[in-house]
Amino acid sequence: MAQMGEPLIAINDLRKTYGRGEAAVAALDGLQLNVAAGSLYGLLGPNGAGKTTALRILCTLLAPDSGTVRVAGVDALAEPRVVRGLLGYVAQEVAIDKILTGRELLQLQGDLYHLDRAQRQRRIAELVDLLGMGDWIDRRCGGYSGGMRRRLDLASGLLHSPRLLVLDEPTVGLDIESRAAIWRVLRQLCDGGTTVLLSSHYLEEVDALADRLAILEAGRVIAEGTPAVLKQALGGDRVTLRVREFSDAEEATRVQRLLQACPGVRQVVVNQAQGYSLNLVVEHDGVAEQLRRQLAGADLPVFALAQSRPSLDDVYLQATGRTLMDAELAVAGSRDAKAERKQSMR
Repeated sequence: MAQMGEPLIAINDLRKTYGRGEAAVAALDGLQLNVAAGSLYGLLGPNGAGKTTALRILCTLLAPDSGTVRVAGVDALAEPRVVRGLLGYVAQEVAIDKILTGRELLQLQGDLYHLDRAQRQRRIAELVDLLGMGDWIDRRCGGYSGGMRRRLDLASGLLHSPRLLVLDEPTVGLDIESRAAIWRVLRQLCDGGTTVLLSSHYLEEVDALADRLAILEAGRVIAEGTPAVLKQALGGDRVTLRVREFSDAEEATRVQRLLQACPGVRQVVVNQAQGYSLNLVVEHDGVAEQLRRQLAGADLPVFALAQSRPSLDDVYLQATGRTLMDAELAVAGSRDAKAERKQSMR
C-alpha cells in the first residue's frame, strides 16, 4: 500500500498506440501523472487527447504498450483485481438496465461487489440521500432523465466506498441543475477523504472543482498545476477582438502579425472556430486602446473587443497556440477526412 507522502496514483511513461503502420495513432505518448490522496484532480483536453485511454488503463480495462501504473502503491498491471477493489469507475457512456428500478440496480451492483445484505442496504440508503434520488429511486430506469441516469451511475461507482473515484466526462450533456448536483457531491466526497480523478473538456468544470489539473495534448501532459497558478503564470489579461469577417485565413494572419508588433501584447492566436476572431494575452489595461489605434491606423476598425482575466482556455492557448474549441474542431475535421478517404477507397 501507499506510504506516507506517496501519491495515490502514480503513472509513469505510459504509452498506447491503436492500429499499425500508417494507420497507427498514438493515444498516449509517455504520459506522466501523479495524483495526491484526498484531492480532486482534473484531466483537461479535447476529444482525442488521450484522456479516456488513460482512465481505462488506470482502471485495468485496457493494457498499455509500455509504462507503469500504481494505485495506492499497488501495481495496476500486475495486480488488477486488487486495484479494482480500490476504485470506482464511472464511464462516459451510461449503461443502465431499463427494466430494473434504480434500487434494484444498486442491489445487483452490491452483490457484484460481494457486500453483505446489511452493508449493501446501508450503503444504498446513504447514496440515495447523498445524491438526492429518494423521489425516483424505486421507479424503473427506462423512464429516467439524463441527470437521473448519471446520478445512479455515480452511485454504482461509489457503492463499495472506494478510495479512488474515476470519472470520465461525468456531466456531458446534462442540464445546469443536474451538473450542479454532481459538482456538490464531488466536493463532499473530497472533503470526506475520497480521491477523485475527473476527465473533462468543460473548462469551467475543471476550474471550479479541481485542486490540481493536467492539460493533455496528443497523449502528453503539456501543463500541470493548480488552476490559479496556471492562470497567474500567463502574466496578463485576455483580450478577444474581431475586426470584421475575414475573407480567408491569410488575411487573418496579416492582422495577427500587425497585433504582435504592438507593445504589451504577449501572444496573438487566430481563432478559426469563432469566425477568425483574435485571442490575445496582454500585459496591462492600456493595451486595449493601443490595439484600437493600431488597427484604425491600418484601416481595420475594431468590430468587437472584450477584456477579461485569464481562464483555463488561455492556459491551453499559451501551451498549444490554439484554443480548446479549435482543438476540438481539428480532431473532428481529422476524423471526417479519414472517413472520406475510406469512403473513396471503396
